Amino acid sequence: MVATGSETTKKSPRLDRAHTLMKEAGIDLLLVSPSADLRYLTGYARGTSERPTLLALQPDREAAILVPELEAAGAAQIAGGRVVTFSETDNPYAVLASALGFSAGGVQPSRIAISPQMWAEFLLRLQATFDATFVSAAPLLGRLRAAKGPDELELLERAGRAVDAAVGQIVHTQFAGKTERQIADEINRLLQDQGMEVAPWGPIVASGPNAASPHHLTGDREIREGDTVILDFGCTHEGYQADITRTVHVGEPNDEFKRVYRVVQEAQQAGVEAAREGVPAQTVDRATRRVIDDSGYGEFFVHRTGHGLGLDVHEEPYIVDGNELPLQAGMVFSVEPGIYLPGKFGVRIEDIVALTEHGASRLNNARREVVIV
Repeated sequence: MVATGSETTKKSPRLDRAHTLMKEAGIDLLLVSPSADLRYLTGYARGTSERPTLLALQPDREAAILVPELEAAGAAQIAGGRVVTFSETDNPYAVLASALGFSAGGVQPSRIAISPQMWAEFLLRLQATFDATFVSAAPLLGRLRAAKGPDELELLERAGRAVDAAVGQIVHTQFAGKTERQIADEINRLLQDQGMEVAPWGPIVASGPNAASPHHLTGDREIREGDTVILDFGCTHEGYQADITRTVHVGEPNDEFKRVYRVVQEAQQAGVEAAREGVPAQTVDRATRRVIDDSGYGEFFVHRTGHGLGLDVHEEPYIVDGNELPLQAGMVFSVEPGIYLPGKFGVRIEDIVALTEHGASRLNNARREVVIV
């Protein structure tokens, strides 16, 4: 059974842009499952379940979104498309094919692009339904979302101010004697007090030797005098992300820590200064890495310099060697070099920057000097 919900007439510039990019890439059908991509294109924020939800785009045709019948009312308000529903006893993939004008043994799309977050089960069922070549939609969707509009930048700036404020407050907390988890809980409280949603991936609170692990899982280690502590956390404001890292020290630091911190600070500044419209993304990575290599710590910088930020905390553009994507105004990404000395400590400084025609503008302004807690 095919049930068609009410059609909307509201034009969507984002959907129009997606159609243009599909034509350029030779894509006949773009299918997007619940994700930041779906939210970006339609405003529909729905989690994935065993019942498929799929946005279907075809060049020069109205968008359609396939949803379970019991979710039709919520989907009816999406921007720029019609709602196609299926019942509990329908084959949803056959319903979608019919609604799009494709029939078994008849006309079929040649190339179908699939959003990166789609469940494998859904993809397998689609492959059994459509006689087509399936490709990843990641390049198309990444290109679509990489440059932010003014409304998106405003939300990102608000989230950035919230994490800045949390840094300014947490550094006045007594760290020694508390566990990593207790500090993380306090950071989340500070963010929630500002009306923010806490990021589901953090905070990362890495103390002492744990700070030598870039993606340490916050635990119950008690923080002690003389520890280095990496604080990496974020929040969400109306779906848009913030991300910041600061490294603090419990008590007076030794000379080795001061030296490493100074190198990371210089590397981070070099990366921000290297970010210019038109330069390849890898240029920023090479700028930070050159400073750390020249200092003799190159082998201890074990991750890329940065990642894009928006509705996802990690998205295009990725700031890594080998990425020749030209940076453009409106792109938002992190600059976060680090040095990690196994068994000792680590140092990372991360800011989010928005690229303008004049260079990189920081969305984080919490102090970058060594803070003793």
